Amino acid sequence: MKDQLIADYGNWPSPITPNSLVEGVRGIGSLQYDNGFVYWLESRPEEAGRQTIMRWHQESGVEEILPTPFNARSRVHEYGGTSYLVHGNVIWFSQFDDQRLYRMTPGDVPEPITAKTANKSAIRFAACTPDAARGRLICVREDHRAEGEPRNELVAVAMDGRDQEGEILFAQSDFVSAPRLSSDGSSIAFVSWMHPNMPWDNTTLWSANVKRDGSLSDLAKHNSNTQESVIDPQWSETGDLYALTDRSNWWSLNRVSTDTFEAIAHDEDEVEIGGPMWTLGASYYALSAPNRAVAVMNRGGVEHLSILDLEGKGSSAIPIQDVTGIGSMVLADDRIVAVLRYANKPAELVSFKTDGTDISVIRTTSNSANPAWSSPYQLVTFPTGDGNAVAHGIYLPPQHPDASAPPDQTPPLIVTVHGGPTGVSSPGYSLAQQFWTSRGFAILDLNYRGSTGFGREYRRALYGNWGVADVEDAVAGAKWLSDQKLADPERLIIRGGSAGGFTVLAAHAFHNTFSAGASHYGISDLTILAEETHKFESRYLDQVIGPYPELDHVYQQRSPINHLDNFKAPLIMLQGLDDKVVPPNQSEMIFEALKARGVPTAYVSFEGEGHGFRKAENIVYAIQAELYFYSRVLNMPVADDLPAIEIDNLKDIE
Repeated sequence: MKDQLIADYGNWPSPITPNSLVEGVRGIGSLQYDNGFVYWLESRPEEAGRQTIMRWHQESGVEEILPTPFNARSRVHEYGGTSYLVHGNVIWFSQFDDQRLYRMTPGDVPEPITAKTANKSAIRFAACTPDAARGRLICVREDHRAEGEPRNELVAVAMDGRDQEGEILFAQSDFVSAPRLSSDGSSIAFVSWMHPNMPWDNTTLWSANVKRDGSLSDLAKHNSNTQESVIDPQWSETGDLYALTDRSNWWSLNRVSTDTFEAIAHDEDEVEIGGPMWTLGASYYALSAPNRAVAVMNRGGVEHLSILDLEGKGSSAIPIQDVTGIGSMVLADDRIVAVLRYANKPAELVSFKTDGTDISVIRTTSNSANPAWSSPYQLVTFPTGDGNAVAHGIYLPPQHPDASAPPDQTPPLIVTVHGGPTGVSSPGYSLAQQFWTSRGFAILDLNYRGSTGFGREYRRALYGNWGVADVEDAVAGAKWLSDQKLADPERLIIRGGSAGGFTVLAAHAFHNTFSAGASHYGISDLTILAEETHKFESRYLDQVIGPYPELDHVYQQRSPINHLDNFKAPLIMLQGLDDKVVPPNQSEMIFEALKARGVPTAYVSFEGEGHGFRKAENIVYAIQAELYFYSRVLNMPVADDLPAIEIDNLKDIE
């Protein structure tokens, strides 16, 4: 038996190295089922973030079917969505570098079926569905060829055509979602929305008949300007239309007829079937004959699967031990195939019966798993704001099987702020979190007001209050844990990416709670974001802040770049130079300003990276740089041998 090492929090030696975060790690999603094969998209940091297409059959096992260097990723909305389709053993996919649709059969070289444009990636496709009776695909197309905003439309593309641009079927809105055809191909359903709404604000559900010639007739709105988020329409085998709506505060499954939405009863309180549609094609339920649906149930970021009776006779949870989240899901004959996330081991692609038995693991997302390093998570709720509101989070204590800290110490705390801001933090096995907890850091994975999984009212509590409520919640959570003696009040850290990065910067600008921070591609100037960001989010700030430029003074007041006199705590910024969502000038401006003001700061940029880091070497370097930064600015020795980064004004605190 090993002797227990006694060492300061933050200075524990850990076998979870930066390379552990990428070695043998793969992302698995976008499941599809066709002719006995389960297909999925697999992302690999060790291949520069390339996304390939895989499949599995119970007899032949797992195989990769997309040859290198092809990369199945769509850039519709910049965030993409379902970038491939399988039907009748044929695969169509969106190729990342030129955004053309390609057709292939396994074993053959993919060939493009859509047109090459003068401006690369000017026409983009995502979330295609097969219209087999007419030999075509129906897809969401984003067209960047004209001046001004790109156009988002539903288009038809011949399955085996060449140099096509797509025949427009619907173009009556600013945005359109993934289309769904009925099983006999006679009806179509889809969702649209208009500026300034996002798809979790106010969407319209449409259906139409599909004529023999492929055109749409009897186009009908099932709701119009009802201030509800209707998403994920699907047709049953009998031709009934279903969709998810949050009109009851919680996204739930409804049967739709004309303008009537009939809620499908289930036996669970305060759960959501649904989520923010950042990417096109995501689905939260699957219709199963007879009269059943398999649904992903989300309660405060913790997910499980349930069987719903479509005749209103209730629901029953599928009992699978230690599951905390559901990735993608598909029905495969009489079985369910899903990506399951667990509390104490890496996520797995598994097949199982609908009662949760006979579980068979198809593929894991990581080859490294040791439950001894998994922190036991605790869901926490704490007062915030004026004391009449609450916020939520997940607390993870330091965890090391062979080390502990002196009894008089409390650990440094990292408050992690998710993006979105409509995202949600969920508990589950995470090497990225274990990297910190195994070294003696505690984590508060924050679900601030605005997060998904707590109902529409909680999500909309951020409206008009972004940069205020989220920051209050981060500060309140850190102080609350300090009061509980679960965090060192002198070593409170905040980190986040994108919208979470903005919260990091705003916390530095308007509060003095945190001793250090890390902004990953965070927003520093809201007016520039409102003027320069891409179409999908170009009016998002109208909701969470207010209309621009009418409320320009609010944008100015909330922008961290305008409050540099308040920045006292050290700050590191990490930025992809190809980021189209938050351009690099956002990070560069605040870095230069802090450097000039004498605030200890560092700026780490990455060529070839967009909004989020995909390449293995950049993921590794980013977390090394962040740990090195904390160790220096907090004067906190760490057990790692880290590459040094340049920290401006470091001498001012040493």
